[in-house]
Amino acid sequence: MESPESANRDRTVKLVKYACAGIPHYWRVEEEDGLPVVHAYELDRLTRSYASTGIHRRELRISVPFAIELDLDGLVPGRKS
Repeated sequence: MESPESANRDRTVKLVKYACAGIPHYWRVEEEDGLPVVHAYELDRLTRSYASTGIHRRELRISVPFAIELDLDGLVPGRKS
């Protein structure tokens, strides 16, 4: 289980620091009801802040910054989609 300090750091502090550093993509993986959820962000270079590009449950399927298809439920032992 994630501590409140860690959750705040991952959801706010890191977003600002990474955006200021010019890192083009930020993914945050969390647990929701025992399953992984991926929160994906892309840097808006004009504002130097991140915009959400999606919240992925069950499957991660994206083409930017690279093509990937990942069965998120399949990452949990004993769970198949």
